[in-house]
Amino acid sequence: MKLLNKVLLVDDDPLALDLISENLKTQGYSVELACSGIEAVEKAKTQSYDIVITDLSMPGMDGLQLLDHFKINYADTMVIVLTGFGTIGTAVEALKKGAFDYMTKPANMDEILLALNRIQELHALKMDNVMLRSQLQERYQFDNIIGRSAPMEALYRIIRRVAKTDSTVLLTGESGTGKELIANAIHFSSDRNNKPIVPINCGAIPEELLESELFGHEKGAFTGAVKERKGRFELAHRGTIFLDEIGEMPLKLQVKLLRFLQERKFERIGGGRTIQVDVRIIAATNKDLEKAVENGEFREDLYYRINVIPIRVPPLRERDGDVALIAQHFLRQHCMEKGVSLKKLTSSAMAALEAYEWPGNVRELENLIERLVILTEADVIQMNDLPARIRRQPKSHVENKEQLIEAGGVDLKKTLDELENRLIMEALEKANGVRARAAQLLGLNRTTLVEKMKKKHLTY
Repeated sequence: MKLLNKVLLVDDDPLALDLISENLKTQGYSVELACSGIEAVEKAKTQSYDIVITDLSMPGMDGLQLLDHFKINYADTMVIVLTGFGTIGTAVEALKKGAFDYMTKPANMDEILLALNRIQELHALKMDNVMLRSQLQERYQFDNIIGRSAPMEALYRIIRRVAKTDSTVLLTGESGTGKELIANAIHFSSDRNNKPIVPINCGAIPEELLESELFGHEKGAFTGAVKERKGRFELAHRGTIFLDEIGEMPLKLQVKLLRFLQERKFERIGGGRTIQVDVRIIAATNKDLEKAVENGEFREDLYYRINVIPIRVPPLRERDGDVALIAQHFLRQHCMEKGVSLKKLTSSAMAALEAYEWPGNVRELENLIERLVILTEADVIQMNDLPARIRRQPKSHVENKEQLIEAGGVDLKKTLDELENRLIMEALEKANGVRARAAQLLGLNRTTLVEKMKKKHLTY
């Protein structure tokens, strides 16, 4: 079965209709016939067609007029124009009007079938792109970012408001907090999501190459520039550019970036032509840019240009309750990727993870979970399987809570909510995800457990 199967043949020559129709049917196409452009228009009112193959010269409505009609009313329909009176002028006109291909009569079936195969390949490619973009959008939806703590919920609210604007965003936060994930979420939730987000790490590329990466170069601009090259700003046209680690950008390039932000124009290295692009800027850094400005390491005027909407991504140690959710996610992910049975963390091991400060944040947690999946032979990860730095917690979870009370109080509602979340997740682990069994372990009805999980945004 062809991806695009339904073909409408339009010609005032019955013999041509029969010849092409029979050949197409043998190739698996469903074919309908029309003896004039007017008849084709009427048929299209009640039937949809993937492909139209039409003669150019016909009485009443010629092939170019029929092409116009389909491009206006049925833009996705592919049109091939045939003529026995071919000239370069009419060929160019047909292609300009949106014809997929143009060929002369008498019909060469090999040429027609070749054109139809190209249409099928193009459609398959479009479908793949749609599926990939859908997967990317699903991957970067805010609802799929792991974290239900109060700081993350506040972050989501800010980002949802920012995503629909074109304002420049500056993401700040410690290394490993997920700033690139947030940048992708902003882009794929914006009106620019059908165009690319183009990332560049300003701290990972040598200074002498960074300018070319950002702005491109012309052929012969420097030794080794054997052909012209588009920079990241051109590649991101009508989309988003993500300037990661912008605090590491050399001062010389900061000047050129500032000019671009002011004018949205630039020149490639070695070129005199001004190029204008439409891009949204999202920058990120783990440096204190205000301190960098004071130290003369970052331009003050550039700082104010990129700091239109500052968004701080919280470190993992401030995200109460998120460590367990993230750890469970990475356990499932890495067990599946490595083809091993699903491993579990004991309550004491999970408590140790939650008590740890995580200087490397989510990235450090993921690396640890991956290592545990590979190196732990048993299906249950015990406290002794954890690195010494995590096992040596100075206080237990309970002791920490007691310290809080001594220091002047504790948020009882929040603490109980966190405890309830942990008990629900532990019950689900013991029940292998079977909610009815988990509800029994907790002394709840299944419907009560389901409602609690829905209200708390818990997934297993």
